[in-house]
Amino acid sequence: MSLQFVGLKEINGPLVVLDHVPDVSFEEMVELTLEDGTTRAGRVVQIQGEQAIIQVFEGTRGLSLKNTRTKFLAHPMEMPLAREILGRVFNGSGRPIDGLGEVYPEKFGDINGKPINPVSRSYPRNYINTGISSIDCLMTLIRGQKLPIFSGSGMQHNKLAVQIVRQAKIAEESGVGFGIVFAAMGVSNDVADYFRASFQQSGVMKNVTMFLNLSNDPIIERILTPRCALTAAEYLAFEQNMHILVILTDMTSYAEALREFSSSKGEIPGRKGYPGYLYSDLASLYERAGVIKGSEGSVTQIPILTMPNDDITHPVPDLTGYITEGQIVLDRGLDQMGVYPPVSVLPSLSRLMKDGIGEGFTREDHPSVSTQLFAAYAKVQDARSLASVIGEDELSPTDKKYMEFGKMFEEHFVNQPFDENRTIEQTLDLGWALLSMLPVETLDRLDQADIDKYYDPHKAESLK
Repeated sequence: MSLQFVGLKEINGPLVVLDHVPDVSFEEMVELTLEDGTTRAGRVVQIQGEQAIIQVFEGTRGLSLKNTRTKFLAHPMEMPLAREILGRVFNGSGRPIDGLGEVYPEKFGDINGKPINPVSRSYPRNYINTGISSIDCLMTLIRGQKLPIFSGSGMQHNKLAVQIVRQAKIAEESGVGFGIVFAAMGVSNDVADYFRASFQQSGVMKNVTMFLNLSNDPIIERILTPRCALTAAEYLAFEQNMHILVILTDMTSYAEALREFSSSKGEIPGRKGYPGYLYSDLASLYERAGVIKGSEGSVTQIPILTMPNDDITHPVPDLTGYITEGQIVLDRGLDQMGVYPPVSVLPSLSRLMKDGIGEGFTREDHPSVSTQLFAAYAKVQDARSLASVIGEDELSPTDKKYMEFGKMFEEHFVNQPFDENRTIEQTLDLGWALLSMLPVETLDRLDQADIDKYYDPHKAESLK
């Protein structure tokens, strides 16, 4: 028989405090019954002796200090899981909002996940093809990797997220499916409608599980959204043997909700007002990616975050960069020039790409083409800096070639139409066409055999 506690000691924003409650557990689920008989869910977020602090999911409006009845349910928050969650839309706390009824569960999964023993992890190999040249060639997404996108307010990261969902695919493998779990946190109604309509119109919705948390939803739901999404992803990957790509947008909204939640608990803030445990909290999400030995499936993550004031040293991008395996940085200057996607090549990298590209994965020339494009574009920036001082006419013939290469590289390689889905072969051939603009003696990162095979100045002429 479960005990019910009548009355509350204190109500503080989304939190309620109960006294004299023995034997409660952290993260334990709670059911609160109001005076009018309606119920609300909550979970224990802090325990001090026999005092429990509970976060109420639907907010504390209408709660009474005297007549509210509280029942502890003796289990953490769980989400119903079944193969049929593919193609469904849920709110931030994992309840269906697509009008198709409840999920008939095969099992319930703890939203906090299970710890993965590092010894049981396999090293991520093989790539996911996004159809976007700048990502596929220069910062390749490897299956089982966590690769964030650092964007800024008002930039086209939502459009990029939709394109990745629409185009992402893996190399064909027998009996292994590919699915996407998409979680949006703190988005406005029009952005949520844009995501939903885009997936339905492109016909990918049957392979997508969506979690939508709107900006007017309670902040607790924003904290639950990525955990519910990752629980769904782990179930599909490790129990249904699928390769799952998880896209989380926007992690800055999540961190803001965490900051608000922390301040309502009365915790001492850390850097820029964020709680001191922001690092470990983000790590508990990002580390739920990877490949496990004995399982055919994998979980790959692309968290998207907006950098406040485009500041990459801000705590959210800073800590995200520490935990994850690279970053794709979007550049406001390119965005204002009309380049889409506005990927800033030089500060972007994928730390795991070297083991998932090349012969047997993409194409034998991929590693050397990638490093040569990075090196050439770095020299473009040097040439532009020099031109801003002495004028473009005074540059050496080689520097002028680099200036021309930089312009064509941004126009044809980085820039690509929203509906264009390039294969890895098309991307690499385009890379060679651009490198063929440069004198052959400057290509110091390429093998002579590859130069003999792919270097062709006529291809470069066709781009102009």
